[in-house]
Amino acid sequence: MHASSLAAVSTAAQPVSARRWTVEEVLALYEMPLLDLIWRAQGVHREHFDTNAIQRSTLLSVKTGGCSEDCGYCSQSARYDTEAGRERLLPLDEVVSAARAAKDKGASRFCMGAAWKGPKDNDLDRVLDMVREVKALGMQTCVTLGMLKEGQAEKLKEAGLDYYNHNLDTDKEFYGQVIKTHTHDDRLDTLEQVRDAGINVCSGGIIGMGESRRNRAGLIAQLANLPQPPESVPINNLVPIPGTPLADNPPLDPFEFVRTIAAARITMPTSWVRLSAGRQEMSDELQALCFLAGANSMFYGDRLLTTGNPDVDRDDRLFARLGLTAV
Repeated sequence: MHASSLAAVSTAAQPVSARRWTVEEVLALYEMPLLDLIWRAQGVHREHFDTNAIQRSTLLSVKTGGCSEDCGYCSQSARYDTEAGRERLLPLDEVVSAARAAKDKGASRFCMGAAWKGPKDNDLDRVLDMVREVKALGMQTCVTLGMLKEGQAEKLKEAGLDYYNHNLDTDKEFYGQVIKTHTHDDRLDTLEQVRDAGINVCSGGIIGMGESRRNRAGLIAQLANLPQPPESVPINNLVPIPGTPLADNPPLDPFEFVRTIAAARITMPTSWVRLSAGRQEMSDELQALCFLAGANSMFYGDRLLTTGNPDVDRDDRLFARLGLTAV
Protein backbone atom coordinates (compact mmCIF):
# COMPACT_ATOMS: atom_id res chain seq x y z
CA MET A 1 0.00 0.00 0.00
CA HIS A 2 1.34 3.44 -0.93
CA ALA A 3 2.20 5.95 1.78
CA SER A 4 -0.68 8.17 0.70
CA SER A 5 -3.06 5.22 1.02
CA LEU A 6 -1.79 4.42 4.49
CA ALA A 7 -2.32 8.02 5.46
CA ALA A 8 -5.87 7.86 4.17
CA VAL A 9 -6.66 4.75 6.18
CA SER A 10 -5.07 6.31 9.27
CA THR A 11 -7.18 9.43 8.81
CA ALA A 12 -10.30 7.29 8.53
CA ALA A 13 -9.73 5.89 11.99
CA GLN A 14 -9.97 9.35 13.53
CA PRO A 15 -13.49 10.65 14.26
CA VAL A 16 -14.39 13.84 12.46
CA SER A 17 -16.60 16.62 13.69
CA ALA A 18 -19.90 15.58 12.14
CA ARG A 19 -22.45 18.10 10.89
CA ARG A 20 -26.12 17.65 11.62
CA TRP A 21 -28.08 16.33 8.66
CA THR A 22 -31.78 16.95 8.20
CA VAL A 23 -33.95 14.34 6.52
CA GLU A 24 -34.61 16.86 3.76
CA GLU A 25 -30.88 17.26 3.11
CA VAL A 26 -30.35 13.51 2.87
CA LEU A 27 -33.44 13.18 0.69
CA ALA A 28 -31.93 15.78 -1.62
CA LEU A 29 -28.88 13.52 -1.99
CA TYR A 30 -31.12 10.62 -3.01
CA GLU A 31 -32.78 12.81 -5.63
CA MET A 32 -29.56 13.87 -7.34
CA PRO A 33 -28.83 12.39 -10.79
CA LEU A 34 -27.24 9.03 -9.96
CA LEU A 35 -23.91 9.70 -11.65
CA ASP A 36 -23.56 13.07 -9.92
CA LEU A 37 -24.35 11.42 -6.58
CA ILE A 38 -21.74 8.70 -7.13
CA TRP A 39 -19.17 11.31 -8.19
CA ARG A 40 -19.76 13.26 -4.97
CA ALA A 41 -19.64 10.13 -2.80
CA GLN A 42 -16.44 8.94 -4.47
CA GLY A 43 -14.83 12.32 -3.78
CA VAL A 44 -15.72 12.08 -0.08
CA HIS A 45 -14.45 8.51 0.01
CA ARG A 46 -11.08 9.42 -1.47
CA GLU A 47 -10.55 12.08 1.19
CA HIS A 48 -10.63 9.49 3.98
CA PHE A 49 -9.85 6.01 2.64
CA ASP A 50 -7.72 4.03 0.24
CA THR A 51 -10.22 3.73 -2.61
CA ASN A 52 -9.15 0.20 -3.54
CA ALA A 53 -9.02 -1.32 -0.05
CA ILE A 54 -11.98 -3.33 1.26
CA GLN A 55 -12.32 -4.50 4.86
CA ARG A 56 -13.55 -8.11 5.10
CA SER A 57 -15.57 -9.48 8.01
CA THR A 58 -16.87 -12.99 8.63
CA LEU A 59 -20.14 -13.52 10.51
CA LEU A 60 -20.98 -16.66 12.49
CA SER A 61 -24.29 -17.48 14.18
CA VAL A 62 -23.22 -18.72 17.61
CA LYS A 63 -26.83 -19.22 18.76
CA THR A 64 -29.53 -19.68 16.12
CA GLY A 65 -33.31 -19.36 16.30
CA GLY A 66 -35.87 -19.18 19.07
CA CYS A 67 -35.78 -15.39 19.47
CA SER A 68 -38.81 -13.93 21.27
CA GLU A 69 -38.90 -10.75 19.18
CA ASP A 70 -41.20 -10.17 16.17
CA CYS A 71 -38.84 -8.47 13.69
CA GLY A 72 -40.75 -8.94 10.44
CA TYR A 73 -37.70 -9.72 8.33
CA CYS A 74 -36.08 -12.28 10.62
CA SER A 75 -35.97 -16.03 10.08
CA GLN A 76 -34.88 -16.54 13.69
CA SER A 77 -38.03 -15.26 15.36
CA ALA A 78 -39.87 -17.97 17.28
CA ARG A 79 -43.12 -16.38 16.09
CA TYR A 80 -42.62 -17.44 12.46
CA ASP A 81 -42.49 -20.81 10.75
CA THR A 82 -39.18 -20.75 8.91
CA GLU A 83 -36.40 -23.21 8.16
CA ALA A 84 -33.92 -21.59 10.53
CA GLY A 85 -34.52 -24.09 13.33
CA ARG A 86 -33.15 -23.70 16.86
CA GLU A 87 -29.65 -24.35 18.11
CA ARG A 88 -28.03 -23.83 21.47
CA LEU A 89 -25.01 -21.62 21.99
CA LEU A 90 -22.09 -23.15 20.12
CA PRO A 91 -19.19 -24.67 22.06
CA LEU A 92 -16.16 -22.44 22.43
CA ASP A 93 -13.87 -24.69 20.40
CA GLU A 94 -16.21 -24.62 17.38
CA VAL A 95 -16.29 -20.81 17.43
CA VAL A 96 -12.51 -20.53 17.69
CA SER A 97 -12.06 -23.04 14.87
CA ALA A 98 -14.41 -21.04 12.65
CA ALA A 99 -12.58 -17.82 13.48
CA ARG A 100 -9.23 -19.38 12.69
CA ALA A 101 -10.55 -20.60 9.32
CA ALA A 102 -11.95 -17.14 8.55
CA LYS A 103 -8.59 -15.54 9.31
CA ASP A 104 -6.79 -18.05 7.10
CA LYS A 105 -9.13 -17.09 4.22
CA GLY A 106 -8.39 -13.38 4.64
CA ALA A 107 -10.99 -11.97 7.04
CA SER A 108 -9.73 -9.35 9.48
CA ARG A 109 -12.84 -9.12 11.69
CA PHE A 110 -14.88 -11.95 13.19
CA CYS A 111 -18.47 -11.22 14.09
CA MET A 112 -20.55 -13.47 16.36
CA GLY A 113 -24.33 -13.24 16.39
CA ALA A 114 -26.83 -14.71 18.85
CA ALA A 115 -30.62 -14.72 18.41
CA TRP A 116 -31.66 -13.19 21.72
CA LYS A 117 -33.76 -10.24 22.79
CA GLY A 118 -30.76 -9.70 25.02
CA PRO A 119 -28.19 -11.96 26.69
CA LYS A 120 -28.69 -13.49 30.13
CA ASP A 121 -25.67 -13.06 32.37
CA ASN A 122 -24.66 -16.73 32.26
CA ASP A 123 -24.90 -16.75 28.45
CA LEU A 124 -22.89 -13.53 28.30
CA ASP A 125 -20.10 -15.17 30.31
CA ARG A 126 -19.73 -17.81 27.60
CA VAL A 127 -19.69 -15.13 24.88
CA LEU A 128 -16.99 -13.27 26.79
CA ASP A 129 -14.81 -16.39 26.53
CA MET A 130 -15.43 -16.41 22.77
CA VAL A 131 -14.39 -12.77 22.49
CA ARG A 132 -11.18 -13.39 24.42
CA GLU A 133 -10.21 -16.43 22.35
CA VAL A 134 -10.96 -14.80 18.98
CA LYS A 135 -9.10 -11.67 20.05
CA ALA A 136 -6.11 -13.87 20.90
CA LEU A 137 -5.99 -14.95 17.25
CA GLY A 138 -5.16 -11.36 16.29
CA MET A 139 -8.57 -10.61 14.77
CA GLN A 140 -10.92 -7.72 15.44
CA THR A 141 -13.96 -8.92 17.37
CA CYS A 142 -17.62 -8.01 16.97
CA VAL A 143 -20.79 -9.39 18.54
CA THR A 144 -24.49 -8.81 18.01
CA LEU A 145 -26.46 -10.06 21.00
CA GLY A 146 -29.57 -7.89 21.05
CA MET A 147 -30.35 -5.31 23.69
CA LEU A 148 -27.94 -4.97 26.60
CA LYS A 149 -28.63 -4.53 30.29
CA GLU A 150 -26.70 -2.20 32.55
CA GLY A 151 -23.12 -3.35 33.06
CA GLN A 152 -23.02 -5.84 30.19
CA ALA A 153 -21.30 -3.48 27.74
CA GLU A 154 -18.54 -2.88 30.28
CA LYS A 155 -17.96 -6.64 30.60
CA LEU A 156 -17.67 -6.94 26.82
CA LYS A 157 -15.17 -4.09 26.78
CA GLU A 158 -13.07 -5.76 29.47
CA ALA A 159 -13.03 -8.97 27.44
CA GLY A 160 -11.51 -7.06 24.52
CA LEU A 161 -14.52 -6.53 22.27
CA ASP A 162 -13.80 -4.12 19.41
CA TYR A 163 -17.28 -3.64 17.88
CA TYR A 164 -20.87 -4.14 18.97
CA ASN A 165 -23.47 -4.45 16.21
CA HIS A 166 -27.00 -3.26 16.85
CA ASN A 167 -28.78 -2.02 13.73
CA LEU A 168 -31.45 0.66 13.81
CA ASP A 169 -33.00 -1.32 10.93
CA THR A 170 -35.12 1.58 9.63
CA ASP A 171 -36.11 5.09 10.62
CA LYS A 172 -38.23 5.80 13.68
CA GLU A 173 -41.35 6.62 11.65
CA PHE A 174 -41.43 3.26 9.82
CA TYR A 175 -40.06 1.13 12.66
CA GLY A 176 -43.42 0.13 14.17
CA GLN A 177 -44.54 -1.38 10.87
CA VAL A 178 -41.70 -3.91 11.05
CA ILE A 179 -41.18 -4.49 14.79
CA LYS A 180 -43.64 -4.17 17.68
CA THR A 181 -42.04 -6.06 20.59
CA HIS A 182 -39.50 -3.30 21.26
CA THR A 183 -39.05 0.29 20.17
CA HIS A 184 -36.61 2.31 18.15
CA ASP A 185 -35.63 4.08 21.38
CA ASP A 186 -34.73 0.70 22.93
CA ARG A 187 -32.15 0.25 20.18
CA LEU A 188 -30.77 3.73 20.73
CA ASP A 189 -30.41 2.96 24.45
CA THR A 190 -28.20 -0.07 23.70
CA LEU A 191 -26.08 1.97 21.30
CA GLU A 192 -25.60 4.58 24.04
CA GLN A 193 -24.45 1.91 26.50
CA VAL A 194 -22.00 0.53 23.94
CA ARG A 195 -20.58 3.97 23.20
CA ASP A 196 -20.31 4.87 26.89
CA ALA A 197 -18.35 1.65 27.51
CA GLY A 198 -15.78 2.67 24.90
CA ILE A 199 -16.71 0.02 22.30
CA ASN A 200 -16.88 0.88 18.61
CA VAL A 201 -20.44 1.02 17.29
CA CYS A 202 -21.59 -1.00 14.29
CA SER A 203 -25.08 0.09 13.26
CA GLY A 204 -26.92 0.34 9.98
CA GLY A 205 -30.18 -0.82 8.50
CA ILE A 206 -32.16 -2.92 6.09
CA ILE A 207 -33.35 -1.52 2.78
CA GLY A 208 -36.33 -2.90 0.85
CA MET A 209 -38.77 -3.65 3.69
CA GLY A 210 -41.52 -1.53 2.13
CA GLU A 211 -40.21 1.77 3.44
CA SER A 212 -40.33 4.95 1.38
CA ARG A 213 -37.31 6.83 0.07
CA ARG A 214 -37.98 9.38 2.80
CA ASN A 215 -37.78 6.59 5.40
CA ARG A 216 -34.42 5.55 3.94
CA ALA A 217 -33.21 9.14 4.14
CA GLY A 218 -34.49 9.28 7.72
CA LEU A 219 -32.47 6.20 8.66
CA ILE A 220 -29.27 7.63 7.20
CA ALA A 221 -29.87 10.96 8.94
CA GLN A 222 -30.47 9.25 12.29
CA LEU A 223 -27.27 7.24 12.00
CA ALA A 224 -25.22 10.27 10.93
CA ASN A 225 -26.68 12.39 13.73
CA LEU A 226 -25.81 10.03 16.57
CA PRO A 227 -23.50 11.74 19.10
CA GLN A 228 -20.70 10.03 17.17
CA PRO A 229 -21.50 8.30 13.87
CA PRO A 230 -21.03 4.50 13.90
CA GLU A 231 -17.56 3.32 13.02
CA SER A 232 -19.18 0.62 10.87
CA VAL A 233 -22.42 1.04 8.92
CA PRO A 234 -23.80 -2.22 7.46
CA ILE A 235 -26.34 -1.66 4.70
CA ASN A 236 -28.49 -4.76 4.16
CA ASN A 237 -30.66 -5.43 1.13
CA LEU A 238 -33.70 -7.37 2.35
CA VAL A 239 -33.56 -11.10 1.70
CA PRO A 240 -37.25 -12.14 1.86
CA ILE A 241 -37.48 -15.25 4.03
CA PRO A 242 -40.42 -17.65 3.50
CA GLY A 243 -42.58 -17.73 6.60
CA THR A 244 -41.84 -14.16 7.68
CA PRO A 245 -44.23 -11.20 7.22
CA LEU A 246 -41.91 -9.70 4.58
CA ALA A 247 -41.61 -12.89 2.54
CA ASP A 248 -43.47 -11.44 -0.44
CA ASN A 249 -41.83 -8.02 -0.55
CA PRO A 250 -40.85 -7.09 -4.12
CA PRO A 251 -37.14 -6.56 -4.81
CA LEU A 252 -35.75 -3.07 -4.41
CA ASP A 253 -34.52 -1.17 -7.46
CA PRO A 254 -30.75 -1.86 -7.39
CA PHE A 255 -29.96 1.78 -8.12
CA GLU A 256 -31.89 2.76 -4.98
CA PHE A 257 -29.53 0.53 -3.02
CA VAL A 258 -26.54 2.28 -4.63
CA ARG A 259 -28.07 5.65 -3.70
CA THR A 260 -28.30 4.48 -0.08
CA ILE A 261 -24.62 3.48 -0.09
CA ALA A 262 -23.66 6.88 -1.52
CA ALA A 263 -25.82 8.77 1.01
CA ALA A 264 -24.20 6.81 3.86
CA ARG A 265 -20.72 7.61 2.54
CA ILE A 266 -21.40 11.35 2.16
CA THR A 267 -23.04 11.76 5.56
CA MET A 268 -20.63 9.48 7.47
CA PRO A 269 -17.32 10.09 5.69
CA THR A 270 -15.03 8.22 8.08
CA SER A 271 -17.24 5.17 8.70
CA TRP A 272 -16.72 1.77 7.14
CA VAL A 273 -19.80 1.30 4.94
CA ARG A 274 -20.45 -2.43 4.58
CA LEU A 275 -22.25 -4.45 1.94
CA SER A 276 -24.13 -6.95 4.10
CA ALA A 277 -27.15 -9.20 3.58
CA GLY A 278 -28.40 -9.54 0.03
CA ARG A 279 -24.99 -9.50 -1.63
CA GLN A 280 -25.40 -13.04 -2.93
CA GLU A 281 -28.18 -11.78 -5.20
CA MET A 282 -26.04 -8.89 -6.51
CA SER A 283 -24.13 -9.08 -9.77
CA ASP A 284 -20.43 -8.31 -9.81
CA GLU A 285 -21.28 -5.14 -11.73
CA LEU A 286 -23.71 -3.95 -9.04
CA GLN A 287 -21.16 -4.61 -6.31
CA ALA A 288 -18.54 -2.66 -8.26
CA LEU A 289 -20.99 0.25 -8.49
CA CYS A 290 -21.50 0.07 -4.71
CA PHE A 291 -17.72 0.20 -4.16
CA LEU A 292 -17.58 3.22 -6.48
CA ALA A 293 -20.34 4.84 -4.39
CA GLY A 294 -18.29 4.46 -1.21
CA ALA A 295 -18.80 0.95 0.18
CA ASN A 296 -15.49 -0.27 1.59
CA SER A 297 -16.40 -3.24 3.76
CA MET A 298 -18.18 -6.53 3.13
CA PHE A 299 -19.11 -9.79 4.77
CA TYR A 300 -16.76 -12.48 3.52
CA GLY A 301 -17.58 -16.17 3.69
CA ASP A 302 -20.20 -18.53 2.35
CA ARG A 303 -22.90 -17.73 4.91
CA LEU A 304 -24.21 -14.95 7.13
CA LEU A 305 -26.42 -15.76 10.15
CA THR A 306 -29.05 -17.80 8.28
CA THR A 307 -28.79 -16.53 4.70
CA GLY A 308 -26.34 -17.22 1.93
CA ASN A 309 -23.38 -15.09 0.90
CA PRO A 310 -21.12 -15.27 -2.19
CA ASP A 311 -18.52 -17.98 -1.85
CA VAL A 312 -14.94 -17.02 -1.12
CA ASP A 313 -13.69 -17.98 -4.58
CA ARG A 314 -16.20 -15.70 -6.27
CA ASP A 315 -15.17 -12.81 -4.04
CA ASP A 316 -11.49 -13.45 -4.66
CA ARG A 317 -12.11 -13.38 -8.40
CA LEU A 318 -14.05 -10.14 -8.05
CA PHE A 319 -11.21 -8.55 -6.08
CA ALA A 320 -8.74 -9.61 -8.77
CA ARG A 321 -10.92 -8.26 -11.58
CA LEU A 322 -11.36 -4.90 -9.85
CA GLY A 323 -7.84 -4.58 -8.48
CA LEU A 324 -9.03 -4.47 -4.89
CA THR A 325 -6.99 -5.33 -1.83
CA ALA A 326 -8.22 -6.70 1.49
CA VAL A 327 -7.64 -4.93 4.82
